[in-house]
Amino acid sequence: MSETENMNEMLLMRREKLNELINNGKNPYLIERFDYTHHSNEIKEKFEELDGQKIAVAGRIMSRRGHGKVSFIDLQDSKGKIQIFAKFDAIGEESYNELSLYDLGDIIGVTGEVFKTRAGEISVRAKDILLLSKSLQILPEKFHGLKDQDLRYRQRYVDLIVNPEVKETFILRTKMIKAIREYLDDRDFLEVETPILNTIAGGANAKPFVTHHNTLDLDMYLRIANELYLKRLIVGGFEKVYEMGRMFRNEGMSPKHNPEYTSIELYQAYADYEDIMVLTENLVSYVAEKTLGTLKINYQGKEIDLTPPWRRLDMADAVKEYTGVDFSTINTDEEAIGIAKLKGLEIKEGMTRGHVINEIFEQFCEEHLIQPTFITGHPVEVSPLAKRNPEDPRKTNRFEAFINTWEIANAFSELNDPIDQRERFEEQVRQKELGDSEAHPMDDDFINAIEVGLPPTGGLGIGIDRLVMILTNKPSIRDVLLFPTMKPLDD
Repeated sequence: MSETENMNEMLLMRREKLNELINNGKNPYLIERFDYTHHSNEIKEKFEELDGQKIAVAGRIMSRRGHGKVSFIDLQDSKGKIQIFAKFDAIGEESYNELSLYDLGDIIGVTGEVFKTRAGEISVRAKDILLLSKSLQILPEKFHGLKDQDLRYRQRYVDLIVNPEVKETFILRTKMIKAIREYLDDRDFLEVETPILNTIAGGANAKPFVTHHNTLDLDMYLRIANELYLKRLIVGGFEKVYEMGRMFRNEGMSPKHNPEYTSIELYQAYADYEDIMVLTENLVSYVAEKTLGTLKINYQGKEIDLTPPWRRLDMADAVKEYTGVDFSTINTDEEAIGIAKLKGLEIKEGMTRGHVINEIFEQFCEEHLIQPTFITGHPVEVSPLAKRNPEDPRKTNRFEAFINTWEIANAFSELNDPIDQRERFEEQVRQKELGDSEAHPMDDDFINAIEVGLPPTGGLGIGIDRLVMILTNKPSIRDVLLFPTMKPLDD
């Protein structure tokens, strides 16, 4: 018999067992609730107090073994596992015989007494066992190999059952998000909600997902960022706001990229990018200390110290440090493009000195930024929403935070000059006409908002998924998303 035929026969047997239960008036799907009193970990932690006490537990059968008129069941609930000791004369002949119709993966409710076996294992001596749900699929013993890794992402529900340690990653993720909110709420930031469906894909340079609103007969975009709405709220009089939620970018997929991802953006009136820099390093260190109990973490064999203050490094200085190219002596676009050609970079129409600095940094410098580092002084050409540096108008007062070579945060002193903002949007429109599909569109209403008056403001965006990856030591973004985007399997 082939493996497929054997599998089909095992699945058929499960359905036959279900039919027998239904015929005996024991349809598990008719049961609506079960009152459990304890979880497995609580029974073990409080054994001295619970020894001999009547309790009720519920969970999934993960293993079963029998010795004549005694059966042992490993029951797994949301907190761990506990052994169920089922004896023929304790649960009755009918119930004991019915155990033969139970399979691995079935969900049961058990009432009984807490005790310790002669082997010293804390267990529950069953008085009654009730089948609450019949599993018609076969749980794998374990996952291994690349093919099964793919299955783990596609069937996360099975992954969580068979590999309960995976659950800890997502418990930690929730705790980290809670810690972020705690940090900001304690500093008088207000959490708000802004539209996910936008008529303009603004706030970042990225490709949007396009949809259509039938009633308005209007194309709309899933948001690529919530920046422009949040800054409108600062115009309206809020001084500290943040929003954490899903963003959507119709771009490539990689171990660091998923088409939908979680981001937080915050804005603080009367603050600059230096203030936000301090907030960023303190926020990340607070989250690490709160959830991991340490500021020194290990990511895939690399020791990373999150202790503030983090290194500050100007982008042009980083280029000089890691490539030897000194842009303080290169002042024209022609000279910069010559350097780009020597470095083997793709030369695009409309490329300027600022574009070249940014390209060289991305290609040759990011890979060196293992320890937490703030990169500052981004060229104005790649920072359409940031204030210019008054000492060098070719630069902006912006930073990106890097950990493990990854950008995990982007921030700047927000541009609040409506005349300058309109000119930069117009330049972005020209770039789009030249073929840059990710260039920022014109947003007249946002221009109108800052014409009303945007106070000096510091803004920040943090990629939550990447931060969680680093703090939980996971190699892929799919490991920290419960249901990552996957290409459908062929029928």
